[in-house]
Amino acid sequence: MLVRRGWFRRRTRDGVVEADPAVGYFSLPGDEEAFAHPGGGDVCTAVRFTPSLWASLFGERRPAASAVYVDAALELAHRRFIAATRQADVHYALVENLLALTQAAIGQAGTTTGRNIAALTQAALGPAGTTTDRDIAVLTQAALGPGGTTTDRDIAGRARVVIGPGQRRRGDRPTDRDVVARARVAIAEQHPAAGTLLSLAELLHISPFRLSRAFTREMGVPLTRYRNRVRVGLVMERLEAGETDLAGLAADLGFADQAHLTRTVKQHVGHPPTALRRLLRA
Repeated sequence: MLVRRGWFRRRTRDGVVEADPAVGYFSLPGDEEAFAHPGGGDVCTAVRFTPSLWASLFGERRPAASAVYVDAALELAHRRFIAATRQADVHYALVENLLALTQAAIGQAGTTTGRNIAALTQAALGPAGTTTDRDIAVLTQAALGPGGTTTDRDIAGRARVVIGPGQRRRGDRPTDRDVVARARVAIAEQHPAAGTLLSLAELLHISPFRLSRAFTREMGVPLTRYRNRVRVGLVMERLEAGETDLAGLAADLGFADQAHLTRTVKQHVGHPPTALRRLLRA
């Protein structure tokens, strides 16, 4: 499951994970799942494989964990796959993009970052797994709830995380997991305080030292890189929609200037914005 917009909370018997454009997950038919949408709504892509099709494509290979850190390169593969669904060449172009997307997701689940996220839910993907064209089901699901104005209280309330066995709070002190979840919500919802590390830490009522260390430890990537990854995702969304004013886009998303935006995008996906626009709109 990959999220294109918004975020939601998924709970299984193993724990809770907040899914957003930067964190997706693998699941199995029959898994007991509960979902909450405190963010108001989301748009997702679900790709389903039958057991024999999975085996024919990937053999015995299984993702190392159910949670997947979706870096900007994986999001680009996701967006190119969605673009391929709008083409007439379903049997080649679409499948080729699907294979690239799935390979990237499996590989990402086995990285240190993927394992760090998986540790939050303690969930591993077991045997997955029959084959015709109908065996591949691609569903884009829109669950648009009521909107509203985001306040500091909303950020704190939406980001509360269910604490699993052995993860008791010490008094009123939030756990690192709580802190990271709240930070991710603020960044995803583009809260004004998420513009700097110091203001974000102040919003969360913790020290910037603790926020920085906790984020890297829980997510496997530094907070700065994570925030830039989220902003690169927003760049891709705007470019896909036809945005041509890169200077204005840089200003909207808080980059120092157009050159800063270009450098950041290229670092994360390997392409400058102009080339990225062609890839997304091909």
